[in-house]
Order: sequence, then structure tokens, then C-alpha cells
Amino acid sequence: MTASSEAAPGTPAASPFVQLGGESGVRALVDRFYDLMDLEPAYNGLRALHPTTLDGSRDKLHWFLCGWLGGPDLYQQRFGHPRLRARHLPYTIGIAERDQWMACMIQAMDERGLEAALAQRLAEAFFGTADWMRNR
Repeated sequence: MTASSEAAPGTPAASPFVQLGGESGVRALVDRFYDLMDLEPAYNGLRALHPTTLDGSRDKLHWFLCGWLGGPDLYQQRFGHPRLRARHLPYTIGIAERDQWMACMIQAMDERGLEAALAQRLAEAFFGTADWMRNR
């Protein structure tokens, strides 16, 4: 991840994983993200790229984000290297899909009450990854 945490000089910075509250905090963010995707018409295009039930998607994003945010590599323990771009190539991802993903995640972070500086760092890091996923 490219989002870094700020700390006093000489003091180890808490990872975003820790700042979010560990696995339960990451899970709460992921669950809100997918709840919003299901509920908000603005995210219909993004929702259409996912399976009918979102349970597997929720788990995979939770496992991935735990490691990406500086916690345990739960995704890699189960599936090996994430190969994000390769795994998403079967799906048409353009600017509209990237922007819906970002808007949904920003809304989820906002509704979860993330500290503003952390939310901004995460949004910047998420955008870099989301933009890299574009394949059209």
C-alpha cells in the first residue's frame, strides 16, 4: 500500500490496519462498502460486475485489505499472490467503474467515521490501485 501513517520522529507509525481497528475494523469497512453497493442506485454499474451474492466478494476484499493495510496476509495464505490486475481482467473496468468503486469506498469510509487524514491517505492509495485495474 502507498498510504503511510504519520507518527512522531523515532516512534513507529501505526499501520492503517491498526488505525482501522484490526480485522474487525477492516471487516466493518468492507461490509459497509458492499452494503452500499447493494443499496445505492449510483453504484448499479459496479454491482453488475459482481456475483448475485456478495459473500465471497466480501471475504476476499476483507482478506486482501487486511494484508494491504499492514495486517496479516490472509488473502495470500489462502490464494497466493493477489495478482489483482490479472484476476480482474475478465471484467470490463473503465473510468466509470473505477469512479463508482472509489465513490462507494469513500462513502463507506465516511460513514464508518474514519479520521480525515487517514481517509484521505487511503483514498489516494485506493485510487492508484483502482486506476491501475482499468482495462478499457
